[in-house]
Amino acid sequence: MLWWQTGIIYQIYPRSFQDSNADGVGDLNGIRRRLDYLQGLNIDALWISPIFPSPMHDFGYDVADYCDVHPLFGTLADFDRLLAEAHGRGLRVMLDLVPNHTSDEHPWFVESRSSRDNPKRDYYIWRDPAPGDGPPETRRPNNWQTHFGGDAWTYDAHTGQFYMHQFHRSQPELNYRHPDVLPAMLDNMRFWLDRGVDGFRVDVIWLMLKDEQLRDEPPNPDAAPDARPFDRIQHLYTGDVAGVHDLIRQMRAVLDEYDERMMVGEIYLPLERLMTYYGDGDECHMPFNFQLIGLPWNARAIGDYVRAYEGALPPGGWPNWVLGNHQPHHKNHPISPAPAHQAQKIKQNQHRIASRVGPAQARVAQMLLLTLRGTPTCYYGDEIGMEDVPIPFEECMDPAALQQPEQYEVWGRDPERTPMQWDASANAGFSAPQATPWLPLAADYAARNVAAQEADPMSMLNFFRALTALRRAEPALNRGAIEVLDLGIEDVLAYRRTAEGSDGFLVVLNFGEEMHELALPAAEVVMSTEAMPSRLLERAPMSINANEGLVLRLS
Repeated sequence: MLWWQTGIIYQIYPRSFQDSNADGVGDLNGIRRRLDYLQGLNIDALWISPIFPSPMHDFGYDVADYCDVHPLFGTLADFDRLLAEAHGRGLRVMLDLVPNHTSDEHPWFVESRSSRDNPKRDYYIWRDPAPGDGPPETRRPNNWQTHFGGDAWTYDAHTGQFYMHQFHRSQPELNYRHPDVLPAMLDNMRFWLDRGVDGFRVDVIWLMLKDEQLRDEPPNPDAAPDARPFDRIQHLYTGDVAGVHDLIRQMRAVLDEYDERMMVGEIYLPLERLMTYYGDGDECHMPFNFQLIGLPWNARAIGDYVRAYEGALPPGGWPNWVLGNHQPHHKNHPISPAPAHQAQKIKQNQHRIASRVGPAQARVAQMLLLTLRGTPTCYYGDEIGMEDVPIPFEECMDPAALQQPEQYEVWGRDPERTPMQWDASANAGFSAPQATPWLPLAADYAARNVAAQEADPMSMLNFFRALTALRRAEPALNRGAIEVLDLGIEDVLAYRRTAEGSDGFLVVLNFGEEMHELALPAAEVVMSTEAMPSRLLERAPMSINANEGLVLRLS
């Protein structure tokens, strides 16, 4: 099996991981300084969110140059050194590729907006104002809306046309119906692959193609009365559009030119549509599976979904699981089986694991993520139980919050992006004492930090390390089959992991507030979320405490 199948991916949001030069923003040299720590987590790959030159209107997801590094983060030489030292420690490095849109400061767009007859004009989606009365800037081509709130069209007075964007107005959408755009993006991929990058997380990959006719999106009949305009329409013509799979196959073909390179696609779609992005083994190596983020946090819902997901995988499709990342605005997307009128409740649940499920369940969540079949992706800081940091509107940095001030607490992504908490010193060891971090620190950083947890054998960090070490050592846990069991207890999820020629394991997770007696075969408890010593169970029944998870080695 390949590294990305048996391994663990760890996401680093570079602005927030480690500042090495006292400017309040994390950087590549900061990540390099922490490679020993990362290696000690027993992870296999680093996914680094965008580091490219950018005006930072969306903190790097507005790319001005795909083949360089923003000075905030360092230089290409700094990246090469980080890559070499990571590889020297057996760590892979993945970059965040943003092919759907560029910055409005990218040279392609500068040329595109210079005149209607510029050769790069149609690298982007430009349209005339709609027929009718009134000023041209008020007559947008259709009813498309942005994920950040507001119309998806911005009028350019210089050329008298609108350009399209699904996010910030400074992020114009590329037109992949132009024959030169995809080859240019493939060259950008090769630039990094030639340097030794091990793969890409591909941003909003299912949005890369838009309806050629630019038809109005139809109304959403399930929208709540107070829904924002984006949620009042069905997004049939701006995502998952026929033809996008051909683009992805060509991207995959580039990766296949190299040894053991991979891409994981950011895709927020219902299960049956998500599975199409595996293609016939010729599209995404893994379309991100975000369903655990939107599901109700209970044993039955999660158990039912694990069965459904495993049953829906195409032949050869490798599963993956995510419990948190840097993009809570993804709560906009229909990733959950919940009806659309429940969207607001789901949206408000898109936080760090510890904030979303509560401290009592945070270890259960980690045990779930790291023992399900497939590749887990862990978000920086979750290994120490970092929680959301409340950010008042006047300190917001996120454009998704700033463009929706009336609901900034719902749509803002800042609370999940705060600086890593390394120790109890000033600025939590993230930055020099005299620096001002780009986002506020958590109030509890003096107690909740890496240094404090290193010294505590019962800490979340040491629990995480023990769990990842167990997963790495046991074939049944890193590559084996899974069978979800029914123990007849509403609050308890149980599944068996097995691999031919290796020990099998039983994972039992209590999502409830009550202890339960369990009728189980003789087994050795090798891990508990309560960090109790291993013990041999010689007979059934046994018990599982409230908010406890167990990993048992089967006889």
